[in-house]
Amino acid sequence: MRFCRVSSVAEAVDELSRWGTEGCVLAGGTDVMPQYLRGERAPAALIDIGGIDGLRGMSEVGGVTNIGASVTLRRLATSSLIALQHPALAQAATAVGAWQTQTVATLGGNVCGAATTADTLPALLISDAQLALVSKSGRRRLGLDEFLDGTGGTVLRPTELLRSIQIEPLGGRSAEGYLKVGRRSAMDLAVVGLALRLSVAPNGMVSQAKVAACGGSQSPHRVQAAEAAMLGTQLNGGPVNFDEAGEELAQAAAPERTEIAQYRRRVLPGLLNRLAQRCADKIIEAGE
Repeated sequence: MRFCRVSSVAEAVDELSRWGTEGCVLAGGTDVMPQYLRGERAPAALIDIGGIDGLRGMSEVGGVTNIGASVTLRRLATSSLIALQHPALAQAATAVGAWQTQTVATLGGNVCGAATTADTLPALLISDAQLALVSKSGRRRLGLDEFLDGTGGTVLRPTELLRSIQIEPLGGRSAEGYLKVGRRSAMDLAVVGLALRLSVAPNGMVSQAKVAACGGSQSPHRVQAAEAAMLGTQLNGGPVNFDEAGEELAQAAAPERTEIAQYRRRVLPGLLNRLAQRCADKIIEAGE
């Protein structure tokens, strides 16, 4: 196996063009190296992009947050910008393994790995994430929902490199969050993960809801039926009740007829109400 260390995006796409399907991008290596050691991957070349400074930046321009593909999950978990504008992403990054894993694992790796249990993907989906992809033949921009193929894979071409992720920040009278349920209390893959972004009109009525889930056999995905069921609900400062939306979420996010899918269907309605209550409380508190 050839090890190719590159120091620029141009060098990276040159190597990707050269090796095609035989090449494999190496960033944090928290997924790629265990897969290689288990014999699940056997690339002819590992293309190490860890030395590309341009992929490690993070900025806010024109109200849009731009995150380089090599930004680590630990940096997302501890960033004041992310905590303020994208709290669901900060919470999701914190939920990925231990801090040792977060220190080397990258957002780009999480996105391109596209695991059905990937914690960061629901948080990115409710932020309308856009991906900037580059290759020797040009550039293209895809929404994360277009990038994921629905079954735990992506439409990333073998010669393409994910350069950055752009996400929309919270607007006024809005709040968001991420919750997961694992087999243990910490450092485990999500049996189910849920992200919610909630916006409330001045009259206390839900004006926008974005719901995304991970876990199961599907790629992380938005659940539009649950979103629609939440619209128009009046929040008056008391306990929230999104039982109808919870049922829609449960059926859409866990359609399989398996024991674990049945467990997800039982858990999801309560998880949605917990998240919605947190969001509603934050919006009401901010408005006082």
